[in-house]
Amino acid sequence: MKKELIKAIVGFSLLGAILAGCQEKEATPIENASSDYESTESTDHAHNHSHDHSHDAEKQQEIYSGIFEDDEIEDRELTDWEGDWQSVYSYLLDGSLDEVLQKKVETNKDKTFEEYREYYTVGYDTEIERIVIEDNTMTFYKNGEGKTGEYRYHGYETLSYESGNRGVRYLFNLVGEVNGVPKHVQFSDHGIYPTEAEHYHIYFGDEEHDTLLNRLDNWPTYYPSNLNGEEIAEEMNAH
Repeated sequence: MKKELIKAIVGFSLLGAILAGCQEKEATPIENASSDYESTESTDHAHNHSHDHSHDAEKQQEIYSGIFEDDEIEDRELTDWEGDWQSVYSYLLDGSLDEVLQKKVETNKDKTFEEYREYYTVGYDTEIERIVIEDNTMTFYKNGEGKTGEYRYHGYETLSYESGNRGVRYLFNLVGEVNGVPKHVQFSDHGIYPTEAEHYHIYFGDEEHDTLLNRLDNWPTYYPSNLNGEEIAEEMNAH
């Protein structure tokens, strides 16, 4: 399913990459282009992370910042996000990420420390403290209890922003009916072709994908569960 959607949503304006190591772009998405994919098996390539994407450092940074061409985008499978992941929300609340916020203040000079704390408190807010992804399943943990669902790839959406940069969200749908897990999931990890994610932002719920695509102020963010708050802050500041 190829389509062009015109969207007008009032948003924030921002720099290219997501929180000092990453944050969902605050600019306004004005156009979406999608590639729908109803099967978990790709007819174009085997998914084994062996593609030749040996871009130089400058090109990689451009892609991370949202500068790329449509023909560079490829379908991805859920295994790109496989692993045991933890939300960074609690680390923001306990002060572990204060150095990340301070670096934002010093680098961008567009918000005060408290304004950044408030911004990311809204952005990172989530009740899902942990997500485990294995093969085609996702297990969402809330208050220590996990609920598991199987998900099928549904294509990607390319969001264009007023700033001139763009982002890609990869869409997945729940297979069947399972209580306690979202019907629709979208991943954003700055990647545009098959690769193992180092962290990601996620949008999920029972709303349709078009509604989730308009969610710009809340982007729960997940890093590997084996990292502590200090290590996550170092990862964020490295970008």
